[in-house]
Amino acid sequence: MSKAIYIAASHSNSGKSIVTLGLMRLLLGKTTKVGYLKPIITVAKNKKDFHIETIISHFDLDIDYHDAFVFTGKEVIAKRNQGKIGDVIDTIIKQYKKMESKYDFVLVEGTDFEGDATSVEAELNVNIAKNLGIPVLIISKASKESVDNTIENTKLIYDTFRNGDVEVLSVIVNKVSKDNLIKTEKRLLEIVPKSVVTCAVPFSNKLSNPTVAEIVRELDAEVMFGVSGLNNPISAYGVGAMQLRNHLEHYVEDYLVVTPGDRADIILGSLQANSSKNYPKVAGILLTGGLKPEATILRLIDGLSDIVPILSVQTGTFETATNVANVQAQIYSENTDKILASLRIFNKYVPTEELTNKLIKFETKGMTPKMFQYNMVDRAQKHKKRVVLPEGNDPRVLEAAAMLATLNIVDVTLLGDVEELKIKAEKIGVAINFDKIKIINPSTSEYLEDFVNTFYELRKHKGINIDMARDTMTDVSYFGTMMVHKGLVDGMVSGAVNTTQHTIRPALQFIKTKPGVSVVSSVFFMCMENRVSVFGDCAINPDPTAEQLAEIAISSADSAANFGIEPRVAMLSYSSGSSGKGAQVDKVRTATEIVKAKRPDLKIEGPIQYDAAVDPGVAKSKMPDSEVAGKATVLIFPDLNTGNNTYKAIQRETGALAIGPMLQGLNKPVNDLSRGCTVDDIFNTVIITAIQAQEL
Repeated sequence: MSKAIYIAASHSNSGKSIVTLGLMRLLLGKTTKVGYLKPIITVAKNKKDFHIETIISHFDLDIDYHDAFVFTGKEVIAKRNQGKIGDVIDTIIKQYKKMESKYDFVLVEGTDFEGDATSVEAELNVNIAKNLGIPVLIISKASKESVDNTIENTKLIYDTFRNGDVEVLSVIVNKVSKDNLIKTEKRLLEIVPKSVVTCAVPFSNKLSNPTVAEIVRELDAEVMFGVSGLNNPISAYGVGAMQLRNHLEHYVEDYLVVTPGDRADIILGSLQANSSKNYPKVAGILLTGGLKPEATILRLIDGLSDIVPILSVQTGTFETATNVANVQAQIYSENTDKILASLRIFNKYVPTEELTNKLIKFETKGMTPKMFQYNMVDRAQKHKKRVVLPEGNDPRVLEAAAMLATLNIVDVTLLGDVEELKIKAEKIGVAINFDKIKIINPSTSEYLEDFVNTFYELRKHKGINIDMARDTMTDVSYFGTMMVHKGLVDGMVSGAVNTTQHTIRPALQFIKTKPGVSVVSSVFFMCMENRVSVFGDCAINPDPTAEQLAEIAISSADSAANFGIEPRVAMLSYSSGSSGKGAQVDKVRTATEIVKAKRPDLKIEGPIQYDAAVDPGVAKSKMPDSEVAGKATVLIFPDLNTGNNTYKAIQRETGALAIGPMLQGLNKPVNDLSRGCTVDDIFNTVIITAIQAQEL
């Protein structure tokens, strides 16, 4: 039974990061705790390995940076020269075993084929994997010459591991030209057994091209202007030494201009070209020789509304151009676009289900937060839905929309003026592909008159006239809700700016509740350290009756089941069992009996105290015969005061992630946000909304 996988590359710059990121995300969705170890790094100990930082930071792993590696390349070479390579392996095994004892699965990443240990790396990777006793996933870099060369190189690295008695679970050929994808996949099947998972991944310009931030990092450049554009990709670069009219002929999309700092004509011409519809986008401008534009030119640049990053270096133009050519694209923790692009490519081209069956040979109990979040994203991606975000001008909404569009999880619609949204995105430094997001301005929309007439017909019995209907329909909450009602989108998420009532009122007016449901309620998915619990109702109903409480419990149990959580319902009170007396306890007791009568299939206990519901030790003492006590997954609070304070207390004191509130009982999904919500809150709530829409 394997508890780890070793990721080994065939060459430098093989694209190992794509697989490491994709596998980590896959594993975190299937196992409780995943460890990460990169035994040998290529940087000095006084510097940090960017890839370790990226993995730990992006996936929020509970791993100290210094525990994630063992040796630097220089240290390995020194040990080898002293005849102490055995000490290297022993130390790596010790660190791996320490991590293995702490985690359910450990992802071990092999060497980078860069720096000091290059000459011994192939042998070293085999030696480490063999001594750790774990299988390997091989990443082979496609040859630019031919598919035959690619297959020969891949067969060589495969045989190297097999001859070293290391089991190979998967072989992935990366950076394949799209014309050779099918041919490469067919040829792979000829050189490895059928039991080995194989695939070919195409070359990606987005991942292979460096960003302006990487130029800053590698060339130690000073950023003079355009900090918000540092993640701009660079597809090509050129030296601005000729006259401007000739230099402009060389521009291509995402072009980096390298020019002496005193060439004001090239600098201003490049900025103007970037703003012109007749020229490609400029990624940035790199000023050489330690020269900077004169004060008048700097003041002119500072007053422009559209400024690309302008950098300055001390080196001369020729040396600078050479340095730029030597910068290899990397994935850094702050470059979310590249990370999300890597995950998308991995999910699209790697047979994840087949690979999972190879990797995971054990089952875990319950639903962990990482598993819950992974499963949510996975479900949303498999059956894409359309979600409208009415508060398009809010910076958090824009950033969440950018993430959702990049991951291609849902089809996002933002309400607002497209030019205003573009300016806002530029101002806050959010890179949004507006081609992937639909923008609608309610006041000028082609849907407005139809929406006005529909609202008038639905509400005229309440005294609404046509002018009132028109005024109402320019409100983004009403417009977004009408889009849901009309089927133009599948769900809505709002409340980052507007109040809960402002979000829910339109839904109650014309989306209305499901048949048999009399009360709209809410749940939070509380992602704690080792479990996910469903809390209801913590946002909507101040003091529900026994009948309403029963309905909330049934809706919450169904919501839990819909999201892969086995519902074991605890009806919370200040008393457990039959001992307590009083109106509040009686209400909970009555609600429990109503649920049992309506849904005998549900496991439910009530009244029960919180500690008896979640703590097996307390449950054994207070309610030893209960099938819910000590292992409740759905916790129903008797009133809003108790529920809202409890979820916030747990969230603040334990660091639990509270996803929601998710509204229950409406015919179509409309969900509310807190005005203090984060970008992640919006992101998660949109995914929940998309999953709710799948059930309609």
